[in-house]
Amino acid sequence: MAEPSAVLVMGVSGSGKSSVGTLLASKLGWKFYDADDYHPEENRMKMSKGIPLNDQDRIPWLCKLHDILLRDTASGQHVVLACSALKKSYRDILIRGQDCAPCKCDESGKEGKPAKVKLFVVHLYGTFELISKRLLKRKGHFMPPELLQSQIDTLEPPSAPENFIQISVDKNLSEIIAIIMESLHISGTGQ
Repeated sequence: MAEPSAVLVMGVSGSGKSSVGTLLASKLGWKFYDADDYHPEENRMKMSKGIPLNDQDRIPWLCKLHDILLRDTASGQHVVLACSALKKSYRDILIRGQDCAPCKCDESGKEGKPAKVKLFVVHLYGTFELISKRLLKRKGHFMPPELLQSQIDTLEPPSAPENFIQISVDKNLSEIIAIIMESLHISGTGQ
């Protein structure tokens, strides 16, 4: 597999995306972003009231994340992004920026081809019971446990031709990181 410029750690709320993403970025020496930090206040308020987000809520947020990935990877920075990215169309936005504002023009003023991010997807999955228990223990997060079922209902697990692996969250953090590093064919730290 050609080395990706970005790794997406995806899954439903409570699957461990932030923990895995933070540690993975640290091990790789890559930049880390938590997509939750980029939700507009309206989205946070909606979720905190137990109202699931819809596509209209998510698309501007995903476009902003695509722009961040594109900016960093275009400058040679490798990135790890923790983001639910529950649907294939959401992951397509992260990769291609489709459904976002028209593509940027190049220096000559001509419209260029939409830029793509080379993304490797790590799908963290687990049973409803296991993830529900994790959510109940979590304090101070805007995503209430009651929205877990709506996320599971929305989830479209990655499939070919997406570049991905799936890892069960019943493994410990170091096992999960080792599986990802092996899949990326990277050992140790650095790029």
